[in-house]
Amino acid sequence: MAIKPGNPVRGSKTGRPIMALLDLLGRRWALRVLWELREGAQNFRALQSRCSEISPSVLNLRLAELRAADIIELREREGYCLTVEGSKLVATLPPLQDWAERWAKRSR
Repeated sequence: MAIKPGNPVRGSKTGRPIMALLDLLGRRWALRVLWELREGAQNFRALQSRCSEISPSVLNLRLAELRAADIIELREREGYCLTVEGSKLVATLPPLQDWAERWAKRSR
């Protein structure tokens, strides 16, 4: 079953939108795939190479899930790329990166 708001997901029987998103992004390699696409389109082989230890089957599964969520799309000549909504989602990550860096400094 596709991960969609309103459907039960890990951590939420009601499938609240934020919980559905966190379930999707919390899946193995999902965030890494998005991170690698932030600078532009990549074909399957390039993405697999950039995500050095990902298996082809896991990459295929993550790509399918992210496509079903309209976060990425496959363009015939360019490969996989972020949709407009996917770009907006990735734009929310730098503040999390900043927070993680501050956390790392506090944890030393």
